[in-house]
Amino acid sequence: MANSPLLTIITVTFQAEKYLGRTLDSVDRALSNVKNPSLLEYLIIDGGSNDRTLSIAGRYDHFVFKIISEKDKGLYDAMNKGLRLASGKYVWFLNAGDEAYGDQTLQNLLSLLESGAAVYYSDAMMVVENGTEVGLRSRFTPHTLPANLHWQDFALGMKVCHQAFIARKDIAPFYEYENLSADIDWEIECLKRAEKVEFLPFILCRYLLGGLSVKNHRRSLIDRYKVLKKHFGLVPTLFNHLRIFWRGYWFAKKNGKYW
Repeated sequence: MANSPLLTIITVTFQAEKYLGRTLDSVDRALSNVKNPSLLEYLIIDGGSNDRTLSIAGRYDHFVFKIISEKDKGLYDAMNKGLRLASGKYVWFLNAGDEAYGDQTLQNLLSLLESGAAVYYSDAMMVVENGTEVGLRSRFTPHTLPANLHWQDFALGMKVCHQAFIARKDIAPFYEYENLSADIDWEIECLKRAEKVEFLPFILCRYLLGGLSVKNHRRSLIDRYKVLKKHFGLVPTLFNHLRIFWRGYWFAKKNGKYW
């Protein structure tokens, strides 16, 4: 449709009064530099919060297109709701606490989306709760960022931060909402279906450390194994997990901390 937005940003929330404002403020600032704001659709998918999340979201109704608040089955179930509602050509998940990196981010992004690739990706600046920057994910984790991304690059885990990964909606599958590593599976599936992948030459987002997979670390590791086994097979996945642990050990030994 000619009047459909180019990009849908989906923010999933639950009891997010502490973090949502920083996300929406960052988008609001970036949107003020967009020449054609109608290219952007913004959705908030809330899990039935009873704190101030919804009242905070309501302050941004000048660009937030729709707010849905109802009980769900968790983060990835809410993200599936967002996918179903999105009318943009591309989808970008930016959850509560994450931010558009700078005031020119949206204008730069929307301009590059015109090239028509199936997937766009970039680096993410990691931040802690008070907003202090830790550093780029590609430098402060073992996950270096390739200039030409392929799904096979995920053999050792999450190669690209989920908030720095944008996919065309028509190739984006629904998430396996019971798997805590469903974001890895989603990115791999998108890349398998993508006929063209482009690297964005700017930092896309600030990523707030301490998400679902960190809070449920053991289950997340088990679910990651299931995802990698699905895509790479049993024997390669077992071997690659030895490489993951060995790489993590040496990275932590060299750098003092493994984010």
